[in-house]
Amino acid sequence: MITIWIKSCLVAFVLMMTTTGLEAGNEVDTAREAVYPALVNIAVVGTQYQNGRLRRFPAAGSGVIVSPEGHVLTNFHVAGETTRITCTLPDGRSFQAEPLVLDPLTDLAVLQLQVGDDEAALPFARLGDSESLQVGDDVLAMGNPMTLSSSMTRGIVANPHRVFTSFTGAEMEETDLGGGQRTGIFTRWIQHDALILGGNSGGPLVNLEGQVVGINDRGGSGMSFAIPSNIAADVLSEALEHGEVRRGWFGLSFKPVDKMDDQQGALITWVVEGGPAHEAGLQAGDILTEVDGESIHVSTFEEIPPLLKRMADIKPGTSASLSWTRLVPDATADETGRKSDRESMTATLTAAPLEQYLGEQSVIDPWGITVQDVTIQMALARKYQDANGVMITGVRPGRPGEKAQPSLQRGDVIIAVDGQDIQQLVEFESLMKSITPGTKSLVNFRRGEAEMLTVVETTGERQTRRGGSELAKAWLGIETQVLTRPVAESLGLGKTMGFRVTRIYPDSEAQAAGLQRGDIITAVDGKSLRASRSQDASRLTRRIEAMPVGEPVELTIIRNKEELILPVALEGTPPGTNEADEAECESLEFGVRDQVYMDSIKNRWEHGLEGVIVTSVENGGWASLAGLASGDLLVSLNDLPVTDTASFKAAIDQIEQDQPAVVKAFVHRGYRTTFVFMEPDWLD
Repeated sequence: MITIWIKSCLVAFVLMMTTTGLEAGNEVDTAREAVYPALVNIAVVGTQYQNGRLRRFPAAGSGVIVSPEGHVLTNFHVAGETTRITCTLPDGRSFQAEPLVLDPLTDLAVLQLQVGDDEAALPFARLGDSESLQVGDDVLAMGNPMTLSSSMTRGIVANPHRVFTSFTGAEMEETDLGGGQRTGIFTRWIQHDALILGGNSGGPLVNLEGQVVGINDRGGSGMSFAIPSNIAADVLSEALEHGEVRRGWFGLSFKPVDKMDDQQGALITWVVEGGPAHEAGLQAGDILTEVDGESIHVSTFEEIPPLLKRMADIKPGTSASLSWTRLVPDATADETGRKSDRESMTATLTAAPLEQYLGEQSVIDPWGITVQDVTIQMALARKYQDANGVMITGVRPGRPGEKAQPSLQRGDVIIAVDGQDIQQLVEFESLMKSITPGTKSLVNFRRGEAEMLTVVETTGERQTRRGGSELAKAWLGIETQVLTRPVAESLGLGKTMGFRVTRIYPDSEAQAAGLQRGDIITAVDGKSLRASRSQDASRLTRRIEAMPVGEPVELTIIRNKEELILPVALEGTPPGTNEADEAECESLEFGVRDQVYMDSIKNRWEHGLEGVIVTSVENGGWASLAGLASGDLLVSLNDLPVTDTASFKAAIDQIEQDQPAVVKAFVHRGYRTTFVFMEPDWLD
C-alpha cells in the first residue's frame, strides 16, 4: 500500500510540474509576442570631442518602440552623443531616428523614427508598473548583445529598489556616464539576473504579462540593472507633451536620519550657495520634514532617490512650501551628551531649473580647439568663481590655439575675446563667426586661480602644400648587389670585383640602353669598381652621384662571361615624396599627395595608373569611419576622376557644394581595388 501511495504521489508531482512548465512556457510566449516585435537594434555614429576636434566612431545598442507613432525608448549613453541613429526592427525594416529628448540625469533617451513613406503599422510595447515588481518575479531581457541582433534572456528580480552605496554603507555612490556626467540620481535600479552584455543597453526588461517594466542599462558579474519603467514613463510623457524634461532644483543634498535623535524627515547635508534653499535660509544640519504639506521620512538610502525626484517634479518657476527643523542653539544636553531640542521653520521657495551636469560642446576649427559651456554643476565641482565662460576640452596640435604664446590648454576657461565678455557657448560661437582669417585676437582666460592673457591668430582654409624641388643628383635607375668573392667564384669569374644588376626600373635610361638583369658592372668610364664585400654596397651609387646629370657614361659589364662596353645616359634622381604636392579635405578629414615615380615601382602598379596617394586619415573622421586607409591610391570621387592634387581639390570643391549623402571613393589597395563609401553629416 505504501508503494502504491508513493507512486501515486510521484505521478501527481510529475503532472503538476508538467502543467506548471507548460503554464510558464505559455507566459513566456505571451510576453515575447507582446514586446519582441517592437525591439529595435540601434546602430549609431557616436561623437567625442577630443584633442581639439570632433571624433566619430561606430557604436550599437538596443531600444523598444513604445507608441504607434514610432517613439523609441533607449539609453542616453546609446543615443545621446551621436550624429546618426539607425533603428532596425526584427522584421528587417530599418529607419533613421532623431532624438526627441535626451536625458542624461536618468540615462534615458526618447527617439522618433523617421518612417517616411512606409505605411505599414509599427509594432509597439506597453509600459507596466515597475513598483509592482517583487523579489523573485520572472523577467525577460530583450536586446542586441555584442551587436548580435534580436535576442532574449530570462531571469528573476533580485532587488527592485537597488541603490549603490560605499563599501561601509556610509555614503551613496554617484553613478557617472563619463567626464563628470552624473546620472541615476532619481533611480532605484531593478537588479535582476537575466544576462545582458554590451549592446543590450536600452533594451526592454519585460514581465511575463508582456509589459515593459524597465530599460536595461548596465550589467556584469552575473548582475544586471534596469531603469524602472515608471521613471521612463515620466520622461516619455514630458518628451511628448513639452519636447523636454522640465525639473526643478532647490540646491539641497540629503542623508537618512537613522543616526539622528529625530527619526522623522531627511537630514540636509549640503545647501548650495546661491540656490533657492540657501536664499530661504536652510542650513546643513537642518532636517526637512515636509514638502507642500507632505511628510518626509528618509531612514534608509533607498528612500533618497524618491525624495530627490519628488522635489525635481516641482517644475521650474513653481512655488513650494518647505518645512524643516533646526537644533536650538542653547538646547540642553541629555545624559548622553546629545542636544535634542529643535525648532520648526517653514518657507516658500521658487524652484530654479535643474541643469544638466555637463554643458554643450563645440569645435572651434579656426583656433583648433574644442570648448564646452560651463554649467552651475561644473562650476561647483571645479570650484570656479562663477559659471561664466567656455572651458577648453581639447587643443589640436599645430593649430592656432597651441601656437599662441602662451598656448591655450585643456581646462582653461575663456572669459573674454578682444574685450568682449564671454558668458555662454552661443556667444563665443557667434563672436568667432565674425572674426576674419588672419586676425589676431586678445584672449582673456582663467587657468586655475590665475587670470591670463594670450594672442591667438585666426586661420582660414588650409592651403594645398606645394612640394619643393631638391637639386637632382645623377641616377642610374637600377638595383644591384655587391659581387662578393664566393659569388664571383661560383659564377666562374675568379677574383672579379663589381656589382651584379638585380633590377632595372621601367622607363629608365638604363632600360633604354639595354642593361640586363644579371649583368656585372666592373667599371664606370674605365675606372674599376673595387667592391667585393657587403659594406662596399654604396660605392657604385656614390660614383654615379658624383657625375653630371644628362651626361653619358660608359659602363664596363660582363655578360655571359664576355666583357662589353655599354653607354648609358645619366638621369636625375626621381622626385621623392617630400617633393610631391599635397592637399587636404577638411570636411572628410583626410589628406593626399601626388604620385612620385617610386610609388608605382614600390606598389608594382601597371604603367600609367593615375591617382593620388592617401597620406593621412584622421582617426574618428568620416573617411576613417568609412574605412579609407593611408597608402590607398585614390582614383575617383563620386565618379569624378582624380589624377593629381589639382583634380582632387576640384572634385572635393564640387562634392562640398553638392553635399551628397554618400561620397563614393574608388581606390587601389594592395593587390586589389575596392570602393569606400563616406556618409558625412554636412551639418557638423
